[in-house]
Amino acid sequence: MRSPCETGPGAVPQTAPAADTTFCPRRQRRYVLAAAILASSLGFIDGSVVSIAIPAIRADLTASLADAQWISNAYALTLSALILAGGAAGDRFGLRRTFVAGIVFFIATSLLCAIAPNAQFLIVARALQGIGAALMVPGSLAIIAKAYPRSERGRAIGIWAAASALTTALGPVLGGFALSVFDDSIWRWIFAINLPLGAIAVYLLLARVPADEPGAARALDLGGAALATLAFGLIAWGLTAASPEGEAATVTAPWLFAAAGVAFLAGFVLWERFVRQPMVDLGLFRNAAFSGANAATFCLYFALSGILFYLPMLLIAGWSLNEAQVGFIFLPLSAAIALLSGPVGGLSDRIGPRLPIAGGSLVVGLAFAGLAGVAGAGHHGFWSAVFPLMVVMGLGMALVVSPLSTAIMTAVEDADTGAASGINNAVSRIAGLVAVASLGSVAAWRFAGVAAGADIPTFGEPSGDLAADAEALRVAASDAAFSTVAWVTAALCLLAALIAWTTVPGATRARDSSPSPA
Repeated sequence: MRSPCETGPGAVPQTAPAADTTFCPRRQRRYVLAAAILASSLGFIDGSVVSIAIPAIRADLTASLADAQWISNAYALTLSALILAGGAAGDRFGLRRTFVAGIVFFIATSLLCAIAPNAQFLIVARALQGIGAALMVPGSLAIIAKAYPRSERGRAIGIWAAASALTTALGPVLGGFALSVFDDSIWRWIFAINLPLGAIAVYLLLARVPADEPGAARALDLGGAALATLAFGLIAWGLTAASPEGEAATVTAPWLFAAAGVAFLAGFVLWERFVRQPMVDLGLFRNAAFSGANAATFCLYFALSGILFYLPMLLIAGWSLNEAQVGFIFLPLSAAIALLSGPVGGLSDRIGPRLPIAGGSLVVGLAFAGLAGVAGAGHHGFWSAVFPLMVVMGLGMALVVSPLSTAIMTAVEDADTGAASGINNAVSRIAGLVAVASLGSVAAWRFAGVAAGADIPTFGEPSGDLAADAEALRVAASDAAFSTVAWVTAALCLLAALIAWTTVPGATRARDSSPSPA
């Protein structure tokens, strides 16, 4: 497929080495980069700020904990199930066309989120929003890679990554400030802000970047996408319903949903094995290093997603901290990744990705164990305990992110790196989906056990006006619930470290550009 910046059949915009004849003229590249940054910001802002806004959304829409889980998971479900199909759509229909369609659909559904009259409407709108993101997210880096020559691509991607990290860091801080200053209904503006950002991105792409031609005709694996959506949706539904707040009619009903999801997942695997043009190349998983890196990804991002979703609930609804303060918990993660990923990536090139991934996972696990201990002990110091532990977590994740990408890329042949990266991206998002669904049930059961039938708000629900003894019980139950969640995530980080240590290559194999399948 030719670059989105070519101006005619066979055109080469400016003199360049033969290997790089499809990039944009210099004056147009900045528009491509700006559009990619703006489009990425849409997803990053929603992903981080929604966690801060969940208590306000629950209060404004009288939503249950299960509703809150689905407000997050409806988006994660369609995004994770369709993201690989979205990447293929860009190849088939043209990168710019698909990217613009994804942005337009994303901002349209964002407006539906902003006007949601109740939790159920918001859940449906979030699922639709995830479809737009599945078309938009894969195009962000791809359009940069198509626009820039190899000699300048690393710098452009570095600018994109730094801007994305800044957006991820500042989004919760600014969103938290707005939530703390205005009433609960201000959460709607978190979604409405997508309109001007998306409109600017679309304008830059349509007015400043010529269209690319579609690539070779390739069938989209819609059957695989449908099976994946059913599989993960039923699994998430079952795990969410398996709690005191679940809507299942019997104790066994949640597990029947989950079992049905596993059956559809098996059907998805069979489909991908025999369909002519699969969404997922299952042959890549015959490589032990590739499978191990993805297993470590699942465990680590399960833990990270669980903490980043449930910790704000504890701090805002449980400890009654204001959203502006809580918004700062995302800063260490973004800052550490932005500042340290480059040096850590260089270290990984020298010593191999095994040690940084395993060591970083252990550091993250120690931070989560610390959070479990802090909450379990009833210590409510944000700046003295929670924030320093989030700094430790950020340092651990900075050790992992770049080496994990290296491990994925070096585990497969050069021709398969795009597919491998897409699979790893989907795995991390599926991990978050399953984490939010399952850990909510863990939190709800633990909360109910400590509350012992008392008539108090549930975990993550604003307290209202309670008598002193009821309020003390509510806080103790909230602490116990989150502590249990944090211990589970700490254990999964330990498991990620063990998987990485036993499967990810060290220095010798990391230098081998053509690893053989295990």
